[in-house]
Amino acid sequence: MNKQHQVILSLGTNQGNRLENIERCIDSLHREIGTVIRVSKLYETPSWGFESAPFYNCAVIMNTHKSAHQILEEVLLLEEALGRVRENSAGYQPRIIDIDVIAFDEEIIASEKLQVPHPEMQNRLFVLLPMRDLNLDWRHPILQKYLHELLVLSEDKSNCKVVQNLEAPISRIKLDHFNYIAIEGNIGAGKTTLANKLAEDFNAKTVLERFADNPFLPKFYEDQSRYAFPLEMSFLADRYQQISDDLAQFDLFKDFIVADYHIFKSLIFAKVTLAEDEYRLYKTMFDIIYKEMPKPDLYIYLYQNTERLLSNIKTRGRSYEQEIPAEYLEKINNGYLDYIKSQQNLNVLIIDVTNRDFLNNQDDYVFVLEEIKAKISN
Repeated sequence: MNKQHQVILSLGTNQGNRLENIERCIDSLHREIGTVIRVSKLYETPSWGFESAPFYNCAVIMNTHKSAHQILEEVLLLEEALGRVRENSAGYQPRIIDIDVIAFDEEIIASEKLQVPHPEMQNRLFVLLPMRDLNLDWRHPILQKYLHELLVLSEDKSNCKVVQNLEAPISRIKLDHFNYIAIEGNIGAGKTTLANKLAEDFNAKTVLERFADNPFLPKFYEDQSRYAFPLEMSFLADRYQQISDDLAQFDLFKDFIVADYHIFKSLIFAKVTLAEDEYRLYKTMFDIIYKEMPKPDLYIYLYQNTERLLSNIKTRGRSYEQEIPAEYLEKINNGYLDYIKSQQNLNVLIIDVTNRDFLNNQDDYVFVLEEIKAKISN
């Protein structure tokens, strides 16, 4: 999965309850368009280019997989939903909400509908000052200057004053309560996708399973009885080595780590795939290793029904997975649920994402975040 884009938006309002307009806009952006990970202070600034009431302005950073033009289309629809009415008359006008796309990563976009970076950003203090609050390592890709340099060169001497601090919606989810989160689920449930999104949005380190390099995996799907034992042993050895090596690099008391698996999955899959005598031998090896492994502070299990799993597997198109039978997925799911029921000292959160697409639908991703937030609160 590709990394998310970092989008910088400038928000402004000078009609009605200006604070409420800004707060509603931030929450709507976060719930409908992309993950708002950082918000500047709120500024009161004089109207720029025309005579009108002063504005409230701020800037936000938003993470998203959407394209720049898709973002533009969606923020225009959001402006309309929040009450903005665009007049046909020329020149600047008062507005209940204004959302400008200022930057999209460090890309240069020049189309009929969208110019990025915004062509006037370097001339407007009400854009530059809030952007400075975001602590960005961002350089203007055309002017080749950082924000502090743009501020020095700006000829705008408007009196822009700080009104108050604003809260990023994502800061309400106190993931800093945890140091180590493991995300689990059946084949095709979306665990790696969620692990990567959480890591990017909450500035965490990732431990991702290296299944793609396992030479036994395609062979296993062709002849399970022959290759089950070497497959499960190779996975166990690799997971042990990876967790030992990767977690050794981090301080589990200081770093925030998100993994897309928990080593106990080795035993769950082995119980389904191995013959009884092979499983007894495997479990002996597993028990020795498991005692040494750190336990996650939060264990998230993504549940999807079998029909949806098969659809996901088909969509992602790995050739060796296409013939996985429904019965196999059901056995794996039952193995996970039996394991979860047996754990007395594991902090477990089960999230049903059968009808959710948290990669492409922001509202579904926010649903997952809210489930995590509720678990933390409880």
